[in-house]
Amino acid sequence: MSWRVIFSRQAQKDARKLSSASPALKQRAQELIDLLAEDPWRSPPPFEALVGELRGAYSRRINIQHRLVYSVEADQQLVKVLRLWSHYD
Repeated sequence: MSWRVIFSRQAQKDARKLSSASPALKQRAQELIDLLAEDPWRSPPPFEALVGELRGAYSRRINIQHRLVYSVEADQQLVKVLRLWSHYD
């Protein structure tokens, strides 16, 4: 089963920032995106449900500082990447 992955405008900006920051960050983010395309519920790596303003979204670590934040629309087999930098901004 394959999921469609789309990116919010903010995630697209974050991806450019991530690419220029470090090739290792870019590679790790791509690995996580590939995993989401296979199965957004698969663990490891662990994910956590977010609360507050981002309630309904999930987060996975890119590294100690950066997170990949995404939402899942199971009925459409769709994963929307919301952020790739940090969800604390």
